[in-house]
Amino acid sequence: MKAVDGVDLDIADGEFFSMLGPSGSGKTTVLRLIAGFERVTAGTVTLGGEDVTGRAPFDRDVNTVFQDYALFPHMSVLDNVAYGLRVRGTGKADRRKQAEEALATVQLGGYGDRSPGQLSGGQRQRVALARSIIVRPKVLLLDEPLGALDLKLREQMQVELKELQRDLGITFVFVTHDQEEALTLSDRIAVFSEGQIVQLGTPTEIYEQPTSSYVASFVGTSNLFDDHESSRLFGKSGTFALRPEKVTLRSASESTSTGVTDGVVRATGVIIESIYLGTGHRLHVRLDDGTELVVLEQSTGSEAPQEQRGEQVVASWSVDDLVTVT
Repeated sequence: MKAVDGVDLDIADGEFFSMLGPSGSGKTTVLRLIAGFERVTAGTVTLGGEDVTGRAPFDRDVNTVFQDYALFPHMSVLDNVAYGLRVRGTGKADRRKQAEEALATVQLGGYGDRSPGQLSGGQRQRVALARSIIVRPKVLLLDEPLGALDLKLREQMQVELKELQRDLGITFVFVTHDQEEALTLSDRIAVFSEGQIVQLGTPTEIYEQPTSSYVASFVGTSNLFDDHESSRLFGKSGTFALRPEKVTLRSASESTSTGVTDGVVRATGVIIESIYLGTGHRLHVRLDDGTELVVLEQSTGSEAPQEQRGEQVVASWSVDDLVTVT
């Protein structure tokens, strides 16, 4: 069985590139192939136009940040950061200066004398980043580096990571299973499934124009209409995806017309579930023909959406918002 099969990637200099997929999809294997921790059985790995396929990890101008940080517990924060320079033979005074500058870059100025055990999870992650960027690699590889952080800290680190990459101009190759994280950080995203790239594009392209049912469902939430449902609801053959935020609900008492008029699809149904999300409500609607829809409504500040569970509603959406998928 092949871990990855036919993966062909061209990552631009200075790009924030993410590999997104579930566990076992092949994204981390590709990262390890770039780093040199795994050997390719076919094909090549080039860095800045140079073939590095046969080179050892230490002989490639890349650095890797892991989820577990891999800091040396017996060393100070400053010594951890300066370790790469020490291996390269940089003088003590020079590497101390550069380590202090790297810590300042990740907002940890003044923390150099502490031990890793005295730091929070987010601070240890910053130390790991500082240690990786101090040697100015051509490519920084990040293997789910924010996965162990709590939600609030992860969101904060996402912003800092994007700012850091923009300031340094280093190519970042980022592995994650978190769709929102990939959409937030990336210039481009490769979506993986079963060892292959199933779609490659910008965050907007991946979200707004998914090419398959898999991508439409994995990246965010989509309503998927099979050929029978599509023909019945809006007279089209094929499989289509529709994002929940594209659907509008109105009380059935306000409008009773159904079908397709002026490019708008309308269908009657009943709300079977309402879930409060903080920023909005996710409503589950069963249409009269049995098709189930997920609808996302932004919060208006009230405790519940205008429509309630059990209410008869008319769901409507533009034909232009339907995306053909395979």
